[in-house]
Amino acid sequence: MNEDQIAKEVVDAAIKVHSKLRPGLLESVYEVVLARELERRGLRVERQVFIPIEYEGLQFDEGFRADIIIEDKVILELKSVEQLAKVHHKQVFTDLKLADKRLGFLLNFGADLMKDGIRRIANGIPDSP
Repeated sequence: MNEDQIAKEVVDAAIKVHSKLRPGLLESVYEVVLARELERRGLRVERQVFIPIEYEGLQFDEGFRADIIIEDKVILELKSVEQLAKVHHKQVFTDLKLADKRLGFLLNFGADLMKDGIRRIANGIPDSP
C-alpha cells in the first residue's frame, strides 16, 4: 500500500471516529480508537513510537514520539484542541524528517467538523488533489 492509499484510509477513519465520539475527549482516547479502526481496515499500526534524534554523533532514542505510524510509511500526530498552532505543523514536519518518512497528518479531533481538523504534511512528495 502506498502513501496515498494509506492517506485515504486515514482520512476516512478519522472522520468516522470523530463522528462517533465527537470533540471534547482526550487525545489518548482518539489515539486508541483511531488505531483500532485502522487495524480493522487491515493496516499495520504502531502507537507511541520513539523517533531518535542525533546530536554531535550521539543518538538519543528519547528524541520524539510519534502518536501513530501506519505501515512504517505515514505518521499521524493527534490533537484535541480548539485551534491548531503553527508549532503543531512544525512538529509533524520535524518528525517526518527525523523518521525519514514522506507523509504525515496532523489530526485535530477538537474541531467541530473533522474535515476542518485534517492537515496533510508532505516531506518530499507532492500533495495529492
